[in-house]
Amino acid sequence: MNGLASVLVPLPVVLPLVAAGLTLVVTRRIALQRAISLTALGVVLTASIWMVFLADAQGPLVVHAGGWEPPMGIPLVVDRLSAIMLVVSVIVTGGVLLFAIGQGRSGGDESDGDSPLPIFHPTMMVLISGVATTFISGDLFHIYVGFEMLLIASFVLLTLGGSPQRVSAGTNYVFVSLLSSLFFLSAIALVYAATGTVTLAQLAGRLDALSPEAAVTIQVLLLIGFAVKAAVFPMSGWLPDSYPTASASVTAVFAGLLTKVGVYAIIRTQTLLFPHGAINNLLLWAALLTMLVGILGAIAQNDIKRLLSFTLVSHIGYLLFGVALANQAGLSGAIFYMVHHIVIQTTLFLVVGLVEWRSGTTSLDELGGLAKTAPFIAILFFVPALNLAGIPPFSGFLGKVGIFQGGVQEGGWLSYLVIASAVLTSLLTLYAVARVWARAFWQRPVTELVAKSVHGSAPSDTAAEGNGGRHVAAVRRGGPDGPLRNPASTRYADVATGPLELDPERLARLQVIADRPVPRGTVLPTVLLVVVGISLTVVAGPLYGITDRAAADLLVRTPYIEAVFPGGAP
Repeated sequence: MNGLASVLVPLPVVLPLVAAGLTLVVTRRIALQRAISLTALGVVLTASIWMVFLADAQGPLVVHAGGWEPPMGIPLVVDRLSAIMLVVSVIVTGGVLLFAIGQGRSGGDESDGDSPLPIFHPTMMVLISGVATTFISGDLFHIYVGFEMLLIASFVLLTLGGSPQRVSAGTNYVFVSLLSSLFFLSAIALVYAATGTVTLAQLAGRLDALSPEAAVTIQVLLLIGFAVKAAVFPMSGWLPDSYPTASASVTAVFAGLLTKVGVYAIIRTQTLLFPHGAINNLLLWAALLTMLVGILGAIAQNDIKRLLSFTLVSHIGYLLFGVALANQAGLSGAIFYMVHHIVIQTTLFLVVGLVEWRSGTTSLDELGGLAKTAPFIAILFFVPALNLAGIPPFSGFLGKVGIFQGGVQEGGWLSYLVIASAVLTSLLTLYAVARVWARAFWQRPVTELVAKSVHGSAPSDTAAEGNGGRHVAAVRRGGPDGPLRNPASTRYADVATGPLELDPERLARLQVIADRPVPRGTVLPTVLLVVVGISLTVVAGPLYGITDRAAADLLVRTPYIEAVFPGGAP
């Protein structure tokens, strides 16, 4: 097994970097870029699935980079948790890459066209290599290196197209990420000063020897750094302002995957380095507030991308809840739910990309009628939306039940309070996605209503059309033939959401691109991810078996430590 592990374990890091270099060499040959990227992801996916079975059957796989033994060298460790995360991250990245290829461009959206330099594929390869580096690194500093690889790649992807909105969002993202990195790097410096090592398996014993105050200080610094990456309240405000500005493919991989890298780091450090639960109550409060603040922000949104971004924040609270419980049921449920959420959140953002392509907008104030004009897209939204809301028998429901079982086992009023908040968050999530369904898919398109009103079809100075309980009126001065109240805009009133304004050019553009056919190449990867999301329910039993065993090993710590130091950590 050692020879096989020496090939498999570094592959998820090394092969995407090689692919990034090759795709940069062939920048003028987009078809070859695509072939290189997909081939690399296919090989990495095969290796990752293989490592899941090996790690589950034989324990963690360990490779010492360059043949140097720790603590001088860098251990690369693949246990059940990291192997599962590798598999799901490659699956969703592959789906997103196929979606971008289906658009017929190297990233970007219709308004941007192709980026000036075809750097989408090289950057995506660097991104997946950074994700893999974080998952398999056996020392804190190289987890930090993985985070910085993510930061660089994320900034490039966020700002593709160079629009002022994207550059501004990318700048804010970089500022927040650098602040997170500052806390993380400060914690690493303190760890090394206090223990003389940054190797995780060695730290597991040496941190126990520190004073409680020093250990808690290091723990808090690490948690702040990871919590910013994971968008845990109150460090989550950056996410809804950054992710929705990017193209559909970029937003999907960010929303599905990148925040979970921060959650993974929290799970790894909390279980391995700080098993005594000194601040678990603080984590429970953070989980509760993350759930409630995120979902309340979601139901206040009128743009689907922003709404889903806030639901992303709220469901990070479920993962943090499972970690804070520090028991096998809660931790296993959190790992299962993390796999579910990566797939479902990525899928929903890809579906929203299809909606935007077909309708030219993601604003609920400008959408309608998609269930009739695009029934297949409606189905693609409906299934993962129910899954996100936790409707049985989908995987979202199963993951939440596992976490709730951990909460009941833990007991205590705070644990039950968080369970109640989690149930409320699920109900509000269902309300939020039902609202999207009602306004974007079920009601009549606003463009039709405003077009009728603007052309004076109503008999009075306020032209109105009923719309399934929603009242839209184009307001003119001096009767139906009078000038618009505001010559620069078409203003109409909406009983559900209040006064709205559409620029005439904007309205004309929406009418021109309404019912535009969606590229077939974007539908297939979205369908595949919907099927993956449904299959999580089908394979829930075996998957829960692996997550249970992963949680048990994380809590006892010895399998990880002994795999890195067979004779015991020095």
